[in-house]
Amino acid sequence: MPTFTVTGDVDPFLHVNLRKGERIFCESDAMVMMEEPLQVKGRMHGGFGRALLRRLANDESFFQQEIEAVSGDGDCLLSPAMPGGVAILDVTPESPFTLSDSSFLAAESSVQINPRLNTVGGGFFGGTGGFVIMEAVGQGKLAVSGFGSIFTLDVTHGRDIVIDNNHAVAWSSSLVYEVGMPRTGGGFFGSIVNSATSGEGLVIRFRGQGKVVICSRNKTIFRPQQSH
Repeated sequence: MPTFTVTGDVDPFLHVNLRKGERIFCESDAMVMMEEPLQVKGRMHGGFGRALLRRLANDESFFQQEIEAVSGDGDCLLSPAMPGGVAILDVTPESPFTLSDSSFLAAESSVQINPRLNTVGGGFFGGTGGFVIMEAVGQGKLAVSGFGSIFTLDVTHGRDIVIDNNHAVAWSSSLVYEVGMPRTGGGFFGSIVNSATSGEGLVIRFRGQGKVVICSRNKTIFRPQQSH
């Protein structure tokens, strides 16, 4: 099977080694370098319907890149569109992962990225993909990216965690999550006031057993500096 490795400390690459006949798919324009035995082509991964939903739901590309080791073994380097870290997750039939907007980077061909209905709160408040979100199912490696540094949290029963809505990258689909305002102890009106005055907007509350991948930066407030 393809070997996924994160290489580099600042804005790292995803290094993938493929043996002859193996394939991966990745986000459009992710390929930075590949060795001669590999070939890349554009493809509507999952068919027209899934490609359209992926474009509408998660702002991903309609066409994705498919990289295949055609004439022998070879390596390739992939890079996410936004500056930041990369996390490698193990997708299994018992452990699918839900993806936030624009977090998908690459996956083995045995992994499928399928549309799934979001929670009511997540659909209304956004930040997690709207009413339709994407879920990685199947079996194999999945690489996700986030703006800034990447960190993976373990959620256990009885120890819920709260994540800022714009810092969640991906999470175990087995987790129960709710989108809302942070708890302040001051009732509904007090929560609104505290949310406005503290600068802390919507949060996602996770409970159950699983993993949550978070990033250190909020891409919604990122503004590239103008050159003078």
